Amino acid sequence: MKQVYVGMGTDIIHHGHINIIEKARELGEVTVGLLSDEAVTKFSRIPFLEYEERKRILENIKGVSKVVLQRTLDYEENLRKLKPDYVVHGTDWKVGPQKHVRQKVISILGEWGGKLVEPDYTEGISSSGLREALREIGTTPDIRRKMLRRLLSAKPIVRVMEAHNGISSLIVEETKVEAEGELREFDAIWVSSLTDSTAKGKPDTEYVDRTSRIQTISDILDVTTKPIILDGDTGGPIEHFELMVKNMERLGVSAVIIEDKSGLKRNSLFGTEVKQELEDIDVFCEKISNAKKAQVTSDFMIISRIESLIANAGMDEALKRAKAYIEAGTDGIMIHSRKKDGEEIFEFMKEYQKFDYKVPAISVPSSYNQFTEQELIDAGFNIVIYANHLLRSAFPAMKKTAESILTHKRSLEADQYCMSIKEILDILPN
Repeated sequence: MKQVYVGMGTDIIHHGHINIIEKARELGEVTVGLLSDEAVTKFSRIPFLEYEERKRILENIKGVSKVVLQRTLDYEENLRKLKPDYVVHGTDWKVGPQKHVRQKVISILGEWGGKLVEPDYTEGISSSGLREALREIGTTPDIRRKMLRRLLSAKPIVRVMEAHNGISSLIVEETKVEAEGELREFDAIWVSSLTDSTAKGKPDTEYVDRTSRIQTISDILDVTTKPIILDGDTGGPIEHFELMVKNMERLGVSAVIIEDKSGLKRNSLFGTEVKQELEDIDVFCEKISNAKKAQVTSDFMIISRIESLIANAGMDEALKRAKAYIEAGTDGIMIHSRKKDGEEIFEFMKEYQKFDYKVPAISVPSSYNQFTEQELIDAGFNIVIYANHLLRSAFPAMKKTAESILTHKRSLEADQYCMSIKEILDILPN
């Protein structure tokens, strides 16, 4: 029989996919190349179902002879291995981030006389459209909570943007750009204590209580589906932090980051301009260890934020704390610095790579923002958090709008700083 190859990445099977499989079955024996999670994230959101779950579904569809792993968006590896007579794909990839993939498929098939067959794209249905519909319905705490660990295993770096209320979280949820042949979006949401406090007009000193912060999280949970990482400040007393972990797990939050400082919390970007007192290592390790024992699921992550460089305690102290926190059971290390050249951050990461056992490393490049995500990947970082940018960008626009109305005694001139009402309504859930 003729051999037919069909590349697929979705976990939401609809009649458009069945049409493709039926066409492929008419041509010969069908092998489905199922895209890995990592490959799917190049042009779409990470699938709801994990690879093995998606594979099992496809193996039980009539007409599919076997399912093989397609590691990347590029078909080359599997095409050269299988040398199919036909590749079948809908016409939708003639435009968009996969069009260069299509051209390469045609070129490779030509080496042995293979053909690309492109049935008309099924109108009125798409996986992305169904995913959007599912987003409108929402997600469950269990699905959302485990998503961060899946992203860490699927992507070279997890891209996280701060949100401080429902509308800013919708921007994080929906903003996408197509660049350099791939679809880019934010993978997760950072609920910052700084921006949450500032949005409420309060100081960033842990003054905003936990009940108020949970309300912000609930507002974000109501309108989004992406995983959430919470800025937990110091975590409070050990007993309070244990309860926080259980609360966040129940809500569906994926991770909490706590900093190893004690006393009145002062924002790290003040550096030594204000008193920055480091917590005793043994006390902080006990906080990590007890909280890990308190959590119910294995999905939830407790991440330790090292403030040694902020407090000018030195590189050796930062590395010493990283090793201690890993031994205590932390799920990640966030190394913080306020120096703009980034040198101490990269020095830390160079030494960190020598550890016998490492956990994911988190970068918050608010100060050293000249470095690209690829440079952070090369240094060994697994997560990048853009920690306060939506709130900071909103302030200038609001201030200009207020000044313009006062200056002109009308709002006409302020229109240049404002979205239209229709654009706002389009962002809000139906």
